[in-house]
Amino acid sequence: MSKLGPAVRLSSSFIVVTAPPAMQIFRSDLPHCAELTGAVVVIDVLRSFTTSAVALAQGADEVIAVDSLDAALALRRRDPQSLAIGALGGGAPAPGLDLGNSPSQLTGLDLRGRSCILYTAGGTRALNACGHADLVLAASLVCASATAARLRALAPARITLVVTGVWTDRDGDEDHACADLIEALLRGDDPPRAPYAARVHASDFGRRFTAGDNPHLPPADLDCCAAVDHYDFAMPITRCPTGMVIRRTHGLASAF
Repeated sequence: MSKLGPAVRLSSSFIVVTAPPAMQIFRSDLPHCAELTGAVVVIDVLRSFTTSAVALAQGADEVIAVDSLDAALALRRRDPQSLAIGALGGGAPAPGLDLGNSPSQLTGLDLRGRSCILYTAGGTRALNACGHADLVLAASLVCASATAARLRALAPARITLVVTGVWTDRDGDEDHACADLIEALLRGDDPPRAPYAARVHASDFGRRFTAGDNPHLPPADLDCCAAVDHYDFAMPITRCPTGMVIRRTHGLASAF
């Protein structure tokens, strides 16, 4: 069983039957986010938007994604009841915040009525760079089918799937796996999910969670991030002066 607890069984409404004929699907990466228009899905499986999904499932009202550590610290000072989460490149917890970017650390917390603040080196920076997009969603494998269903319902003509996990020393295949699954669902396929979970474990960054040499990359996080379709909500974004606010669509989340 996933570290996230019992999985939600998605209803048939989350199976994309056909993609609208005019829908065009593209791929991009973090450096090009500022150029993107239309609907943009920013993907960070390991770990930003898995952490965000867990926080929302645990009752958080919102996750405010910011693009700098200074912004996260300022928001934390402004709202002492908030939970500030973040990590630097490589996975080390960001100094001055409450928790690292660890989904497994959130699974036992009651976050009802609280806001979370999230800063990471990849996913949150990419979200904040999407200034020209008409619609932005955060996504990871734990809510891939729900994300595809949301896009199917909104039927934008242009969708760009942004892979944030490609770095000089990482192949980012965990994010490509999520993008591949969302695209397959949008095009009317319903592939088995196990191969996508396997790609998370086999990715360059995924293997670091099982290497045993970095206490900030626990295997429990990898299990959380590879729990495909664990949640049946998508994560649409609202822009605000302090950052990009992630909330959940209506749906059932598994209890922890």
